[in-house]
Amino acid sequence: MKIDNKSVFGFLGPNGAGKTTTIKMLTCLVQSTSGTANVAGYDIANNPNEVREKIGMVPQLVSLYGDLTVRENIELCADFYGLPTDLKMNRAEDLMELVDIKYAQNKLVKQLSGGMKQKASVVASLIHQPEILFLDEPTIGLDPTTKRVLWDLVEELNSEGRTIILCSHDMYEVELLCDEIGIINSGILAAFDTPRGLKDTMIKEQKEKKTFKDSKIIKVMEDLRKESSVEDNAAFDQLKEKMERENRGLKELSVMISNLDQNMLIHLNNLPIIDNIIEHDSGRIVVDMESSDESVSQIISEIVGLGGNITSISTKDPSLEDVFMSVTTKNIEEGVDDG
Repeated sequence: MKIDNKSVFGFLGPNGAGKTTTIKMLTCLVQSTSGTANVAGYDIANNPNEVREKIGMVPQLVSLYGDLTVRENIELCADFYGLPTDLKMNRAEDLMELVDIKYAQNKLVKQLSGGMKQKASVVASLIHQPEILFLDEPTIGLDPTTKRVLWDLVEELNSEGRTIILCSHDMYEVELLCDEIGIINSGILAAFDTPRGLKDTMIKEQKEKKTFKDSKIIKVMEDLRKESSVEDNAAFDQLKEKMERENRGLKELSVMISNLDQNMLIHLNNLPIIDNIIEHDSGRIVVDMESSDESVSQIISEIVGLGGNITSISTKDPSLEDVFMSVTTKNIEEGVDDG
């Protein structure tokens, strides 16, 4: 597994898959029993102190001292890294303002809400300006507003040149923030790609499975039609055509157009990228089109160019959650087959 510098990397996996253990090894909290790893150019086994100087860590469970104030915890972390007093004070002020926790700087940590504790933990982990920041489920249990603040912070830190490694079970969060994603299962990296790449792989695998299944059905149909009536054969032909059309890699796009008319339908039907259009009385059209993001943009542009008023758009793409479930389930099934 290789994580690009200055990127946001999503590290996913079911409970017990090995995510936290991996993070603990990469942050030099536990020793690895085998294998090698480099963080910021340093070997975790041979140069743990150099690794620690380059990283920051926001653990799943806040590990600040409850009987110290927010500011005291932050300054203590700065002292661990030997920051000069002036630099320590200035950075503490700036970071507390950045995450909006300055108003609670003199409160004991044990008196804070979960969201406030997490903000204080982020400041403490950033006080020495690490190049790489590990976030282990940083938004778990937080309200939507506080989540949004931390998401904005992750994007801002990344734009400043920091590498972010994010462990999360929130698929929306991962897809929103991450450039690449790794899915670990039973200690094995089961998938590694961009969010779009993972979805495309799943679409391809689904298509291959469906094509294989449909080929068997078509063969049975061809055998049956030899002894069937003309009407039955016509029905067989329609079903066969539908299967073949679906297997050409077409993507379904649903668009609600409040002022849909026949001119729009005729124009859209003549586009080379469109295979078929089904019109509904509500003004919704369901389009079978070439499977690419450019096709969606082109169709939307054509509708708008014809004066169409679009009120909703949706596509039948797999979600990142679908990918996660597919990867981890497939890995389990393969393990059973091998065993």
